[in-house]
Amino acid sequence: MSDAVAPALYRARVMHSRPAHVRGRYVFRHRVYLWLVDLDRLPRLPRALRPLGRIESRDHLGDPGRPIRENVDRFLAGRGIDLEGGRVLLLTNARAFGYVFNPLSVYWCHGGDGRLRCVVAEVHNTHGERHCYLLEPGERGLAQADKRFYVSPFLTVDGSYRMRFAEPGERLSIQMELVQDGRRVFQASLTGLRRPLTAGQLVRAAARYPLMTARVTALIHAHGIRLWMRRVPRVRRPLHATQRDVG
Repeated sequence: MSDAVAPALYRARVMHSRPAHVRGRYVFRHRVYLWLVDLDRLPRLPRALRPLGRIESRDHLGDPGRPIRENVDRFLAGRGIDLEGGRVLLLTNARAFGYVFNPLSVYWCHGGDGRLRCVVAEVHNTHGERHCYLLEPGERGLAQADKRFYVSPFLTVDGSYRMRFAEPGERLSIQMELVQDGRRVFQASLTGLRRPLTAGQLVRAAARYPLMTARVTALIHAHGIRLWMRRVPRVRRPLHATQRDVG
């Protein structure tokens, strides 16, 4: 049953690692803060604070002219899932000072009885493309999906993801690994602690991590340069077919 507190902020740590057999072990970590919102009760900030964060349809799946909740329902309906009005929680970066980049947004989708029906993992790359993975987590939130989307220029679009999406509570925990040809070639985690979404907490987070998503974009490119300098082979970006009801 969903009892997550929303809206909320999570102060979190992102970790990415490549194992030693992929041109030498490489790890990077950075700090972020993310928003957790109920799509039926999106927060409205005081006017003076709105530049610090806005959750907007144009930054997510589907028709930018429709509410995000409606777009999620349309995406799921096209795949045979009816939530019957159940709660949908979204973990994401908010648009701040006119800019946002979301490497990963997560939707926990609950049925009318409050039970988790599925998870949608919405992935964006730095080329302005997006892809949504529809997941049905099993025991302990474990899920698996074939890789279908180009994210890194150093990883081919094949293999399968093994993921764990624990429902957000006091602590946040998301784990993921990419397996190709029977070997793990990439691993990532997102862990954090919940804070209430208050004016004070938001101002403190924005002051501690100014222009955070722009910094994330810059770090992605910086780490790409480091991998290139290590002579890790680059992969040509394939044409990505737009998913129905994703955009």
